[in-house]
Amino acid sequence: MKLEIYADVLCPWCYIGKRRLTAALAQHTGRDSNEIVWRAYELAPDEGRTPGPTAAAAMAGWWGEQAPARIDRIRSLGAAEGLELNLHLARPVNTFDAHRLVKLAADRGQADQMMELLLHAYHTEGHNVADAQVLQRLGGEAGLDAGEVRTVLDGDDYAEEVRADRRRAAEHGVTGVPSLVIDGRPPVSGVQPVADLQRLLRNDLTGSHGVLINPDRPA
Repeated sequence: MKLEIYADVLCPWCYIGKRRLTAALAQHTGRDSNEIVWRAYELAPDEGRTPGPTAAAAMAGWWGEQAPARIDRIRSLGAAEGLELNLHLARPVNTFDAHRLVKLAADRGQADQMMELLLHAYHTEGHNVADAQVLQRLGGEAGLDAGEVRTVLDGDDYAEEVRADRRRAAEHGVTGVPSLVIDGRPPVSGVQPVADLQRLLRNDLTGSHGVLINPDRPA
C-alpha cells in the first residue's frame, strides 16, 4: 500500500495527524510493506525566512474572539497525542528549504525522522525552520551527512521535487493538510481519530473505501 501524506511543518494538525497515523499503522497488518511518502504542501509560500508574529497571533487574526478556545482545543488534542504544541512560541516562516531537506532525507531512508524533528523544532521548541543553521543541525540529528545537507541548503537540489508535489496536490484535489492519499485514490483527512484511520486502512485492503473527506482547516 502506498500512503502519500501531504503536510507542512507549520501545521499543528499535521503533527497531530502524524501521531495518529503512526498509531493506526502500528496495528495494521502488513504495515512493514507499506510505502510512506511525505509530500510537500506549503501553507505560506510567501512567508519570509525571518520569523514574525507567532502562530497564536496569526490565529487570533483568523478567528477573532473564537481564537482562545480554538487554540486551547488544538493544544489539548496535541497533548492527548503526547505533543506539546506551543503556538505562542511557533513563528510561521517559509518552509521551502525544510521540505527540500525532507526530500534529501527520503532518499536516505530518513524522511519520517526528519519530519518528526522539524515538527518538534517548530511546534514545541519554537525554532526558525527556515534558518540554515537550524536545518543543518536537525539534518544531523536525523542522521544525514553534514556535507550533503550543506550542499542542499546552499543550492537548489530538490527544489523541483517540492514544486512537483505542489502540482501533484492540485491534480489529486488536495486543498488542505494533513491529507492522505492511499494508492492514488481521492484524498482523505489525515487527522481523523486513530480508530477511523485503522478502519480506513482495513477497508482499503478489502476494497471498501468508505467516506472520503477532503480537509480544509480542521478546527
